[in-house]
Amino acid sequence: MKTVEMDAILEDVPDYEVFLTVDELRASAQALAQAHPDVVSLMPVGHSRSGDPIEALKIGGGAKKALLFAMPHPNEPIGSMMLEYLSRRLATDDALRRSLGYTWHIIKCIDPDGTRLNEGWFKGPFSIGNYARHYYRPPSYQQVEWTFPIDYKTLHFHDPLPETQALGALIERVRPDFFYSLHNSGFGGAYFYLSEEAPALYEPFHALVRSQDLPLHLGEPELPHAIEYTKAIFRLPQISEVYDFLAEQTGQDPANIISGGTSSFDYASTLGDPLCLVCEMPYFYNPAIHDTSASDLTRREAILQMVARAREDFDFFQAQYQAVEDELTIPSPFRDPIEELLRVFPHRMAAQENWARTDPKTDRTATVAEKFDNLVAHRFYRLLSGGMLVRMLETQIAAAGESPALVEACRKVSAFFESNVEALEVDLDYTVIPIQKLVRVQLGSALLAADHAAGRRGAG
Repeated sequence: MKTVEMDAILEDVPDYEVFLTVDELRASAQALAQAHPDVVSLMPVGHSRSGDPIEALKIGGGAKKALLFAMPHPNEPIGSMMLEYLSRRLATDDALRRSLGYTWHIIKCIDPDGTRLNEGWFKGPFSIGNYARHYYRPPSYQQVEWTFPIDYKTLHFHDPLPETQALGALIERVRPDFFYSLHNSGFGGAYFYLSEEAPALYEPFHALVRSQDLPLHLGEPELPHAIEYTKAIFRLPQISEVYDFLAEQTGQDPANIISGGTSSFDYASTLGDPLCLVCEMPYFYNPAIHDTSASDLTRREAILQMVARAREDFDFFQAQYQAVEDELTIPSPFRDPIEELLRVFPHRMAAQENWARTDPKTDRTATVAEKFDNLVAHRFYRLLSGGMLVRMLETQIAAAGESPALVEACRKVSAFFESNVEALEVDLDYTVIPIQKLVRVQLGSALLAADHAAGRRGAG
């Protein structure tokens, strides 16, 4: 795709002020199909666990096939806004459709149930406190992204969610050449995952981020075992790599730690040879996240300090949960992720600690970005568990009434949450990224990768 043409498309992205809800996304998709029946059709692909319909827009009729879907993790709505714009642009821009040469299959929200539990922060204010207070993310065995069937060594998972079955059936039908799962991070900088080495995309991806005056994420990688192609661009992780890392670092059977299955990328790759992409964009950032100058700690020291502080928070969460566990009588979507955290966290921290103590790569001096990521930004992610724990306790109290133990636990967790929000507001010194910039980077990476995929071996 020509740079001038892509620049014009990115410039056209609206200055979105809020995220759209499940109902608003659905209404918009229906209106688009009704307004452009010669180009757009709305395909039913399945239902959520609560019965919400899941639909895909089919746009154009090119020989190559693209499948893009948002909300595989329901606290990550940036991709839904990107698809909101892209679907409209494809429906109305004949020249763009012809130049790309794809039939597009677009799901704006693959997990409507989980997304509804995040809508409390979709309209703002956009602060870390409001985000964390209304945050929801299911445990891995309830995530669409990580509940595809897998048999690997001792790991056997064959219980996909209805949403996962719907997505899997569409993957089987489409057999995409280009496959884009829309994710985003919470705090940090931009980074990418690709299913294969693609040097032709590296500098364009970096330039795309720079064009929006945003930082690359140059702190710790999301996964210690991630394979880095170049800075802030990694190979898509496979569940087999997670399994082998846990086996090596814990000495335990990883099947007792991993509760879900494999990813949509793994599944799509068993049916063809798609170019798979993830572009992780944060809501908040601090310039320290791309500062590669030397800090005053080794990388090992920074990681081990993070592990120690994370364990302190975990001990607090565990104590509050155990104090009221027998009184949790009301079904709550927040209980499953809290229980999963309490079950899995000790094993994952043990793996992180053993890796940090034994890997020679952690001997060197940490960069400012790595120190900030471990000692400041990581606190933001721990705050999210505190927010869900508050919501779980409030749900129980609202439905079944107060008890001394519940009231006391809710008071303690709420105090923990508020004090950490107050401290992080100072320590993070963050910038809220406009939704428009986030959409532009995800959109631009989609156009670049789709164009690259069109020229791959035998695409279409």
